[in-house]
Amino acid sequence: MDELFADTGNRMQKAVEAVRREFARIRTGKATVSLLDGVKVEYYGSSAPLRQVANISVPEARLLVVQPWDKKLIGDIEKAIRSADLGLNPSSDGNLIRVPIPALTEERRKEMVRYVHKLGEEGRVAIRNVRRDVNEILKKKLKDGDISEDDFHRAHDKTVQDMTDKSIHEVDHVLAAKETELMEV
Repeated sequence: MDELFADTGNRMQKAVEAVRREFARIRTGKATVSLLDGVKVEYYGSSAPLRQVANISVPEARLLVVQPWDKKLIGDIEKAIRSADLGLNPSSDGNLIRVPIPALTEERRKEMVRYVHKLGEEGRVAIRNVRRDVNEILKKKLKDGDISEDDFHRAHDKTVQDMTDKSIHEVDHVLAAKETELMEV
């Protein structure tokens, strides 16, 4: 049972971390290195994450600077950033790429909040799916006689539900923080 609960906690935590990663990639009008996490660059015939082919820094609140380790990649990196559908327009001076972060309009902020809520709900659903899977395992163990009815109810009602509530609370907390960050002007 301890192994089952450890696996359950691990799977729920991964769902929370996935939501955090998705939120980090959402543009809020401030420059953060994580904005470019999903950008892949063609690098000698294969696709590589931008962080593996360049140094990314934030010299100002609304500016990212990408400095490739191989100057031949500048055009490919610019193209990758443009095609990443982030609404960013990079420009290069031959040595490095500047990526200005435009301010968000009120309408765009509200649209982003709706999108963030959708991602938060997907995270909650993932957590509930883990709960459902574990509850089915517990029901099977009860049916097979591996655990008593008291152990089943204790595990089902207390442990699994507590883990679910805690994980969903974490998602809600991260969601509220991201919503506040998006609505800041």
